[in-house]
Amino acid sequence: MSKASAPGKIILFGEHAVVYGQPALAVPVTQVRADVQIDNNSDAGIRINAPGIEFSENFKSLASPHPLAATIKNTLSVLEVDSLSGVTIHIRSNIPIASGLGSGAAVSIALIHALAKHLKKKLTLEQVNTLAYETEKIYHGTPSGIDNTVVTYAAPVYFIKSQPIEILKVNKPFTIVIGDTGYPASTLESVSDVRVQHRKNPERYGTLFSMIGGITNTARRLIENGSSESLGPLMDENHKLLQHMTVSSVELDDLVDTARKAGALGAKMSGGGRGGNMIALVQPEKAEQVAQALKEAGATKTIVTRVE
Repeated sequence: MSKASAPGKIILFGEHAVVYGQPALAVPVTQVRADVQIDNNSDAGIRINAPGIEFSENFKSLASPHPLAATIKNTLSVLEVDSLSGVTIHIRSNIPIASGLGSGAAVSIALIHALAKHLKKKLTLEQVNTLAYETEKIYHGTPSGIDNTVVTYAAPVYFIKSQPIEILKVNKPFTIVIGDTGYPASTLESVSDVRVQHRKNPERYGTLFSMIGGITNTARRLIENGSSESLGPLMDENHKLLQHMTVSSVELDDLVDTARKAGALGAKMSGGGRGGNMIALVQPEKAEQVAQALKEAGATKTIVTRVE
């Protein structure tokens, strides 16, 4: 029996703009995770069970391209293993799907690690990250790579597409409240829609992306200097720019407003948008107060996480 797990993630700043070469900041969320366990069985094939989504299939029956099948196939190839048989792969995750918390990346990365353990092979984190990115392409079309990166390294990251990974140094821990609208959101759709709008109006969208990149770089300096309490206004500004890009939603805007009124220092949507999650920067002593206000305003789930 081999086990592995991977955390969720949340984007602090830079979503959508990161696809176009701008920086983004993201952090792991350890309160949620994906777990994979691989057991030997007497059958000749590979059985995959994910009871949380009522999924139970044989590997060979999965239509191509399927994220799980691709992850298994690509991992075996990198490990230089011709085939795998006689195993059952159990997948369990408490990360909401299509919510901006990196569910797909977490499952892929936990699966990659579990396969390597089962086969008694070693993979570098760089190899894991590359493998997970290939699966992210199936989930999201043209992903930035930030989800697989922050989940692979399980650390805060400053991320620019196609550039070396930089671990974000958090000088002073800070607290974030995550609120789930309860509405699943397709990152593939929102990223595709932004791409269409960018092609129609490259100057306007280029300016929006650049402004978000500037906010992200300012946020990085504040975090590394221990001035995280000043991130609130930057979150508010970032959210306005995402609204201009039409990737927010009524539900996200309502929760963002609720968090601010409940005492948050700032708040914004996070991830692909049009559903999924928002985040709020809070003083630790106000975390539960803000979380409760979000629940009363319709959030289906809240998570209080400490970034450090």
